[in-house]
Amino acid sequence: MCLGIPGKIVQVTDIHTKMGLALISGVKRPVNLACLESEHENLHNAIGKWALIHVGFAMNYINETEAKKTLTLLKEMGEIFEQTENL
Repeated sequence: MCLGIPGKIVQVTDIHTKMGLALISGVKRPVNLACLESEHENLHNAIGKWALIHVGFAMNYINETEAKKTLTLLKEMGEIFEQTENL
C-alpha cells in the first residue's frame, strides 16, 4: 500500500537538483520537487502550495482543504491504532 502525506512546500533549497523543504505535520523535511515542475510551472511557484509527499518526493499538488482533511484523518487513524494496540 502506498501512502501520500500532505505537506506544504516552504522552500526550494537547490534548483539544480530540484530539492526543497516541505512542512509535514510541523516538521520540515527535504523533498524532491521534480514531479511538480513542468514547462508551465516554475519550482519557485511551489512555495506555499500543498503537495502529496511519498517517500521523499512531492508527487502532485493538492488543495489546502483536502490537505487538512487528510491530515485530520491520518491523526485520527493514529489515535485509533494507539487505543487498540494494547488490547
